[in-house]
Amino acid sequence: MSERWWKRKKRPRDPWFSDIFDEFDRIEHMMDEMMRQAFQPPTKKGTKTKGPYIYGFSMTTGPDGKPVIKEFGNLKPNRRPSKAQIREIKEEREPLVDVLEEDKTIAIVAQLPGVEKGDIDVHITETQATISVNTQEHSYYKKLQLPAIVDPESVRTSFKNGVLQITLQKMLLEKFSHKE
Repeated sequence: MSERWWKRKKRPRDPWFSDIFDEFDRIEHMMDEMMRQAFQPPTKKGTKTKGPYIYGFSMTTGPDGKPVIKEFGNLKPNRRPSKAQIREIKEEREPLVDVLEEDKTIAIVAQLPGVEKGDIDVHITETQATISVNTQEHSYYKKLQLPAIVDPESVRTSFKNGVLQITLQKMLLEKFSHKE
């Protein structure tokens, strides 16, 4: 079947509907091209394919009652991506990360499926946290701006079933001002 079912039906000449069918045609063409590229073998010897393509989002409710949407993966959505944007898919995936702030601590929870504890590299400064994994099978990277100043020496981590939990102590304002 070379022609899709909606192409065989007679399309209405009403401009309202033609826009919808044109959009279906564009999406079909884009999906065909993506599938062709996904199953096309590498052309040069030793080149690495970029798949799998991962994109997802997490939606939670913030403390103010408004929804908070967090994206993760190695492919960000774009309504009409150019060929250059399609080629710029990151090698590393962005893990799903939650940052939970309490009175005296900040907890960072990152989902890193398929990773061993020894492969995880965590770097903490007073204002930023970086989580990275770079193995043959998995590559993750996430850089976070922390919601408060923390003591980098207070890092406690645990890793179980693909979930990394980092607990940091907030730095007291008086303690931070004496450092300067």
